[in-house]
Amino acid sequence: MKIIGVGCGPGLLTEQAILDLKKARFAYGSDRAIELARRYLPQNCSVKSIDDYRKLHTLPDDAVVLSTGDPMLAGLGYLKGEVIPGISSLQVATSRLHIPLSRVSVVVAHGRGHEKGMRDTVDEVRRGKIVFLLADPKFNVAELYSRLAALPRPLQIALCENLAYKEERIDVGSIDAPPQPGAALYSLVIGNF
Repeated sequence: MKIIGVGCGPGLLTEQAILDLKKARFAYGSDRAIELARRYLPQNCSVKSIDDYRKLHTLPDDAVVLSTGDPMLAGLGYLKGEVIPGISSLQVATSRLHIPLSRVSVVVAHGRGHEKGMRDTVDEVRRGKIVFLLADPKFNVAELYSRLAALPRPLQIALCENLAYKEERIDVGSIDAPPQPGAALYSLVIGNF
């Protein structure tokens, strides 16, 4: 099995990913991942949208599993098989904001673990790290902002929406006037940067 990162948006596939996609016989992924990879998949490739992630371990050995962004950043990199990295939202956001990755701590609060994500974010910011927070539409941003407001200033927040898409928006504000998510596909960069 190959787990291929298709990037966080259009045009972010690596050469290695493209070469492997062109040889795929069976490809599985979310609708968004399939859309990002489709033009490189052969016509005879059987392409199926994933609707039950718990059954991925039952896929054939020659399956290609498409992971949005990079499989090792809250993705499907836990699956057994060869992992082909992708360009992640973390890489795109830090590049756009000119923040070295060595200053960043990643916190995942996407799909589950919202409370832990809030606690981890506050703890990492207290330690002086810049947090890259992967959240989802159900994440309570107002509650996070309330907790962060109790920390020493200055504290900046960058809202990164639809990275690498035409609708990309990066809005940088302070904890006193934090940016509010308006799209389902977003991440936050929080700290002194």
